Amino acid sequence: MTDLRGNIFFEGPAGRIEAIIKESDAPVARCAIVCHPHPLYGGTMHNKVVFRIARSFQDAGFSVLRFNFRGTGLSEGKYDDGVGEQDDLRAAVRFMMEKHPRAALWIAGFSFGAAVMLRTLECDEPLQAFVGAGVPFSKYDFTKITHCNKPKLFVQGELDEFGSPEELKRWVDTFDEPKELTIIPAADHFFDGHLTELQQCISNFIARYGR
Repeated sequence: MTDLRGNIFFEGPAGRIEAIIKESDAPVARCAIVCHPHPLYGGTMHNKVVFRIARSFQDAGFSVLRFNFRGTGLSEGKYDDGVGEQDDLRAAVRFMMEKHPRAALWIAGFSFGAAVMLRTLECDEPLQAFVGAGVPFSKYDFTKITHCNKPKLFVQGELDEFGSPEELKRWVDTFDEPKELTIIPAADHFFDGHLTELQQCISNFIARYGR
């Protein structure tokens, strides 16, 4: 692991992956990985929604990893249409589990990051729970992803242009329990003007299931 201006790097399938990790001062019992939005449209680990999601976990005492998918920022490789990015996320999981082998793992994603997360997840240990914000339901096929008995939270803006609340609700209804869907009134895909509500919603979910 190498330091560069506060960032770290870990090995991924397409080369080094750039990341930021925020560690808890207390012994780490829980860790979280947060995935960023579409890299071809400016999405990085510094995205404001990703930052707010990460902050929810940091405030709850998690060790939190944000990372750049391949070809983004200083991460090596090139964009792979969400396929190779699944392997990047798996590499991030391995990195965190090697660093904190006894910690409960949470994974979160915003937009494209939520799509990658949902297509990568395997509902087994060490995964404890996951959070999807701004799920781009109109852009990807998620119909095969329903069987998981781990706690799951979906947060969507009422005016999300990439995934209507109605479509998302019909899909979430097919999921195993426990599950939660929160629609933030008047919020768009990027939660502009509603980031505090998003962060509070995730913090409340962590408080319910993160013990």
